[in-house]
Amino acid sequence: MAVVLPEVVEELLSEMAAAVRESARSTEPQVPDEHLLSLKFIFGSSAIQALDLVDRQSVTLISSPSGRCVYQVLGSSGKTYTCLASCHYCSCPAFAFSVLRKSDSLLCKHLLAVYLSQVMRTCQQVSVSDKQLTDILMEKK
Repeated sequence: MAVVLPEVVEELLSEMAAAVRESARSTEPQVPDEHLLSLKFIFGSSAIQALDLVDRQSVTLISSPSGRCVYQVLGSSGKTYTCLASCHYCSCPAFAFSVLRKSDSLLCKHLLAVYLSQVMRTCQQVSVSDKQLTDILMEKK
């Protein structure tokens, strides 16, 4: 069973992806202002911080020959966080506190940046061996 985001978020990301695909045909891909406003409404200041991470190309998709993949996000503090989009997880303290413990946020800014970089097609990509990916996942923070 796949873990899914709330329907309103899934729909917004889907609409954003369609808008980016459509705008890419004529100019540089852009996200319409109404989608940006919706992001701000749903995620508050995390949306702006996530968009800043995307603009700085801080999101990297790391994949291995087995088909496994993780995302790493270089945070604004300079620390790198590991995100698993398939189960909506981030290794940052804000995710542990605000999302898991207090449940007052849907996502942290790093995980939102992962989804936005997918939508905006700005995610950097790196291929590593299965052993290297295992080492990344087993890293102690």
